[in-house]
Amino acid sequence: MVKGSFPTNKFGKLQTPFYYYDMALLQDTLNVIKTETNKYGYHQHYAVKANANPKILALIAKNGFGADCVSGREVQAALDAGFPASKIVFAGVGKADWEINLGLDHHIACFNVESLAELEVINALAEARNKTATVALRVNPNVDAHTHAKITTGLQENKFGINLGLLNGVLDALFKMSHIRFSGLHFHIGSQITDLSVFRNLCIRANELQDELEARDIEIDHLNFGGGLGIDYFHPNHLSIPEFENYFALFHKLVKQREGQQVHFELGRSVVGQCGSLIAKVLYVKKGEVKQFAILDAGFTDLIRPAMYDAYHHPENITSNEPYETYDLVGPICESSDVFNKDIEINKVRRNDLIALRSAGAYGEIMASQYNCRALPGSYFSNEL
Repeated sequence: MVKGSFPTNKFGKLQTPFYYYDMALLQDTLNVIKTETNKYGYHQHYAVKANANPKILALIAKNGFGADCVSGREVQAALDAGFPASKIVFAGVGKADWEINLGLDHHIACFNVESLAELEVINALAEARNKTATVALRVNPNVDAHTHAKITTGLQENKFGINLGLLNGVLDALFKMSHIRFSGLHFHIGSQITDLSVFRNLCIRANELQDELEARDIEIDHLNFGGGLGIDYFHPNHLSIPEFENYFALFHKLVKQREGQQVHFELGRSVVGQCGSLIAKVLYVKKGEVKQFAILDAGFTDLIRPAMYDAYHHPENITSNEPYETYDLVGPICESSDVFNKDIEINKVRRNDLIALRSAGAYGEIMASQYNCRALPGSYFSNEL
């Protein structure tokens, strides 16, 4: 999606701020993922938490993907969008009873279980319904993802997964449960990972673990390596589709996949991140003594990642071709952290100009809030304008 591809003549009639999705780019991304996973017979479950817009979900489901869910309402959203229950996996450290029952009633593919306490509850709820729950154990491999501290998940200090030192005890308990079927191992070490050597370390750890479990005569039907592949937030126009070929090839090269064993992935950000942009209008240009500010009608209620993660989203003034000037791009929220970019060079900004904050398809619209009693942003799609 380049600057000239935004339909600014139509944007002028829309209430800002809103999310704009390039559905052609999303389809191109899905096609690449299908090509690369089909090479190896891999299974892909889209991570619904990245973006649960119904039209986004419907297109991904139409392309034959499964769904990775982390709440009961995500499970329901996936079902409503057309994902078959047989391709839905359900993770998360705090599954409520009603959420587990929802999964049991729809016969979802697998619960990714994160503790012995959770396993005991699933077994009891399945027994009450005279059902058997298929589970994978989410193992904490203690692999450092070298990413932002707030989105790393695979270290012993994180709340996620079962630490390696506790795994044997959990397995001993599991095999005594009459309403649990053990299927596999699940891993997820973090998000926005751009150094593929991190995944190399994960593959090595998974191989070691498989060898140890096979020594106990424990068979692993499937390995689920989660997601985490990052996108290029700095060059969305030039690198609009991540390096899926290298990503999946690494796992094919390094994972010691057993005969008949399935390998699963749960990519989210890399699927939808680049297809979405937040479109905001300039309310004021405020000139201070040492800075000038472009004050937008979008704030961290619409896109929280810069405030929460110090994340960068590439800004484009899509209504101006004037020379660059330096601004702080800020929002209207009554918080000092409501800043998108500091000292950013962008085409000269005037009141009512439209600013696109790029690479906002993942963890943008889905994390929006109504703080300050603000309305949630709308959404529009390239194939409907």
